[in-house]
Amino acid sequence: MKSKLQKTLESHSKAITAELMPPRGGDPTRSLKIAQLLKDKVHAINITDGSRAVMRMCSLAMSRLLLDNGIEPVMQISCRDRNKIALQSDILGANALGIKNILCITGDSVKAGDQKNTKAVHEFEAVKLLKQIQSFNNGIDPTNELLSDNKTEIFTGAAADPSYKNLKVLKMRTEQKKEAGARFIQTQMVMDKKHLINFCDEISKPLNLPVLAGVFLLKSHKNALFINKYVPGANIPDHILNRLKDSKNPLEEGINIAAEQLREFINISQGVHLMAVKSEHLIPEILKKAEINLEY
Repeated sequence: MKSKLQKTLESHSKAITAELMPPRGGDPTRSLKIAQLLKDKVHAINITDGSRAVMRMCSLAMSRLLLDNGIEPVMQISCRDRNKIALQSDILGANALGIKNILCITGDSVKAGDQKNTKAVHEFEAVKLLKQIQSFNNGIDPTNELLSDNKTEIFTGAAADPSYKNLKVLKMRTEQKKEAGARFIQTQMVMDKKHLINFCDEISKPLNLPVLAGVFLLKSHKNALFINKYVPGANIPDHILNRLKDSKNPLEEGINIAAEQLREFINISQGVHLMAVKSEHLIPEILKKAEINLEY
């Protein structure tokens, strides 16, 4: 059975997803409360996997907890922390638990995290991981035999940064991901719609690859400066920085900016992916301000 997200994208309808970080501890109550706020407001909730190389509950467990609460997950899998046998096991486990959407990412450098003496694995990267899931979907075992206990049925996505300066490399990498089995692209935060237009027109549309454009909630001028300095690929333009700096209520201004981007981006791409790190409870307000109603 296809996931809600897959059905929506394959029918060329507009899709909305949101990002949620798992808890930093053993109790998922707080994260599940936030997820309930997003239920019926987005098609799926994307569960991060060790984002920025910071320890949190595994994406596999949190994704299953969402399913138990009637919420569709997109399970992220990062290649940074596990060898290929562990990754293969997690893919099979996710399929057995009813998790149908997987976003394949290479993973942030461990140097970005708070345990800098950690050893990265990176036996796979995003393209190899996509190929592995495609093989499992075709019933092929890593030993080039057939899987003895049936194939998987997983809808795979990949990440891309439309603002990446080398368009040739961006196009080549996206083509590789498409060939490896990516069925949709979820972008990094987009702050200039020209980059999104170029990415969709020049790269994703010729590949018939639906795009979920990344909208990121900026909470203050200081927050935006921090992101520009420390988040790879971030390039928040001066006019947005100035709006936050000059506002008497920077958080409200950040919500307004995100709502404006949501309204614009959803008409450029096939959908939008909403990110509000540690403020996911504000995503419903962004949707309300953007006057976006979910359609299935």
